[in-house]
Formats: sequence, structure tokens, C-alpha cells
Amino acid sequence: MDGVAALMLRSAEVLAGAGADFLIAPDNTIHQALPLVSPRSPLPWLSIADVVADAVAAAGHRQVAVTGTRWLVESDVYVDALAARGIRAMRPSGGAIREIDRIIMEELVRGVVTPSARATVQYVLGEMAAAGATAAILGCTELPLLVDEGSAGMPTFDSTRLLARAALRRALGRS
Repeated sequence: MDGVAALMLRSAEVLAGAGADFLIAPDNTIHQALPLVSPRSPLPWLSIADVVADAVAAAGHRQVAVTGTRWLVESDVYVDALAARGIRAMRPSGGAIREIDRIIMEELVRGVVTPSARATVQYVLGEMAAAGATAAILGCTELPLLVDEGSAGMPTFDSTRLLARAALRRALGRS
């Protein structure tokens, strides 16, 4: 994590030197390093987990499924952001975490979208809904290629799209 934090800090310094006002990282998994970066960063970071957690809270959800890479789902990135707002994060089972990670890393990042991958993610979300999740966080840039609110069986929160909108609002001085 120290290497990732160092890379983020170097990038922050370059962007601060170029005149940026704030920073974003659309990669969910990299946010594990944000606590190491924020105190030393020359500019403030707009946290994807905080943006998503705010949207989940505003929609009134109290228990949500978190999907994404294994590294993200097994981390506390979303668990902590949601808990700070009184929301419980639900993780898929270990086997489901590994299968979704495989789909992301071996298929989606290579542009491969299959009916079986779509069915797998829908099935996992269905299991999580049956266990009490009322919405799902799509905590990976590629997951919206497989599911959305219409196919997930519950409301979804596309983390990358929410971050982009929050960054635009902030850049325009609307937040």
C-alpha cells in the first residue's frame, strides 16, 4: 500500500503544480491508500467511497451490497464510509467474491462481456437481496457493463458515474 500511496502523492504534486483545485481517483481499489495520502496531499481528494455512501444515504438505504474486485470488497473502503452514515455494507460470500473478481480481471478489463458473467453477477446480487440488501454498489468501473438497476433486481450505485458527477459539481462550484 505504501507504493500506491507514493504514486498517488507524486501524481497529486504534479496535478497541484498544473493548477488543479482537487483530485479524484476513479479506481475504487486504489482508495485503500487514501488514508495514507490525504494527510500529506497538496490538494484535497474527492473520495469515491464518500460520494457513493452519500448517495446511498440520500436514497434512504440502510443495508447495501458491495461488489468489485476482491481487494476492494475485502477491504474496509466502503464498509467504513457506509458505517459513518449508519449503513451496513454486505459482502458477497468468499466464493462469489473470487468469481466476480475473476470476471472483472479476466473478462471485463479485456472487453469480454458474456451472458454467463452477467448471470453470475445477477445471481450474487439476488442472493444478497434475499439476505437483506436493498441496493448494490457497483464498486468497479467495469461492472456496469453487466448490470444496472433494470437487471440487478435492486437499485444500483455506479461508483464511477457518481464520482464523475460529484467532480463536475465541485468543479462548477455547486458542492
